Amino acid sequence: MAAEEDQYHPKDAVKAALNGTMVTGIAGLFVSSIQNVLTKQNVNALSVFTRSGSTIAVFGTAMGGTYEFTRFASANLREKDDSLNPALGGFVAGSILGIKFGTTPRVLGYGVLVATIMGAFDYTGGALTGYKKDPNVDEFERKQELRKNRRRPIEETLSELGEGRGIYPPGYDERRRQRLKEQYGYDVPAKSTASS
Repeated sequence: MAAEEDQYHPKDAVKAALNGTMVTGIAGLFVSSIQNVLTKQNVNALSVFTRSGSTIAVFGTAMGGTYEFTRFASANLREKDDSLNPALGGFVAGSILGIKFGTTPRVLGYGVLVATIMGAFDYTGGALTGYKKDPNVDEFERKQELRKNRRRPIEETLSELGEGRGIYPPGYDERRRQRLKEQYGYDVPAKSTASS
């Protein structure tokens, strides 16, 4: 019998499609509004929907909804949650973008382009900030452990960098006085440790 972590749990594809449609529809409305503002002709507020409404329909609602639905539907049918599901969703969403241009090579080309981007994005961790960190490990403790792994002894640092330039190990003042006396003939007085 499979372990509890290995079992696939079905996801609601219709709910995800509605959420994706709403989110990308709002993003499409935003882009359409920017297109409306940047036109050179005088336009009214409704031209967001009439003049550049295809941006809302294609980029916003259709692509986002079909991507989410296809991604979760393929995961439910395959009973696997891997990088092929976003690639399939990306192919269908990119094909919808290609339909706007009306040729079969563009439909297939945009489908393959978006499928490649979304599949690779999910395969490489699914975040722009790098791989997902373990949620069970405290961030402070993780960073302390990283610092311990990379901490070097002071003797090794001194042997590579040398003394001075902000690195003052014990006995530095005495060695400096001796070095200046030998090289230049200057007698540097010792620093007073008593506070005046």
